[in-house]
Amino acid sequence: MIKLGLTGSIGMGKSTTAAMFAARGVPVYDADAAVHQVYAPGGAAVQAVAEAFPNVLSAQGGIDRSKLRERAVGDAEAMKRLERIIHPIVSGLQASFLEKAASLGAKIVILDVPLLYETGGDRRVDYVVVVTAPQEVQRQRVLARGQLTPAQLNEILARQIPDEEKRKRADFVIDTGLGLEYAEAQVDAVLRTLSGDLATVSSSGDEANG
Repeated sequence: MIKLGLTGSIGMGKSTTAAMFAARGVPVYDADAAVHQVYAPGGAAVQAVAEAFPNVLSAQGGIDRSKLRERAVGDAEAMKRLERIIHPIVSGLQASFLEKAASLGAKIVILDVPLLYETGGDRRVDYVVVVTAPQEVQRQRVLARGQLTPAQLNEILARQIPDEEKRKRADFVIDTGLGLEYAEAQVDAVLRTLSGDLATVSSSGDEANG
């Protein structure tokens, strides 16, 4: 089973690209969705995060991510404290996803992880796809959501490996700045390449067994 890491800086179109892979039958593990799950009321991280960061609970009993962002973003020590809580929990969810996908006979899976390079996750996958877009498109997309100020966006980008560096380290690059049709064609090209690799491995295995 090929583990394909999917990453990209905020606003690059990573979630849209992940949906394209999913539409083609590729199982997708969404790290952001996993974090939402553990922050939701009754989630596995709620108690520990609330104890480490008082007054970040929502009225519903989950973690209010906007309050948590105010407490953690821009504070290196706070971010490390948060990561020590979240990463082991999310890693367990990822391991369960991989186990299930393997049991169902999946040949390729997507691990959609925003901070793949920053957390060393690229060492735990077979290939990496980096989703990119022009910087002006990226900023326009993010700020149009109304969830971050320009200053907050700058702080987030400062913590991430620059897009140019990610593209240099990637096995595949998908540019979402040129429209959905172009991005979908790139997704198909990635899958064709990986299917070729699988066929080669399968053929080699058959020869060895023969």
